[in-house]
Amino acid sequence: MCLGLVFLLVAAAHVAQARDPDGRYANSPLKQWFDGLRSGKGPCCSDADGTAVSDVDWESKDGHYRVRLDGEWIDVPDEAVITEPNRAGRAMVWPIRSYMGITIRCFMPGSMT
Repeated sequence: MCLGLVFLLVAAAHVAQARDPDGRYANSPLKQWFDGLRSGKGPCCSDADGTAVSDVDWESKDGHYRVRLDGEWIDVPDEAVITEPNRAGRAMVWPIRSYMGITIRCFMPGSMT
């Protein structure tokens, strides 16, 4: 099997499985809601996979979002934006890091309060 295909399979498996190794989110009242979140790019997985984003690290400009991760501003693809109401209140992003950089699987805008 070619090395590239092996890498792709390993990366896909890593992205597809939800992470909550110590079970800290198992009893969260929002667990089911987080587990069911989807963007146009597919399921976001769960709160354990997402990262909360401070208000200063995300913005909306000309009808599009962008987030600052690892000191770099990254445009959020329109299909990655979660359109249902944000029950968590804070902005969250589900980044996918790879050798090609960071892409955004899901983004949920916060209240900016």
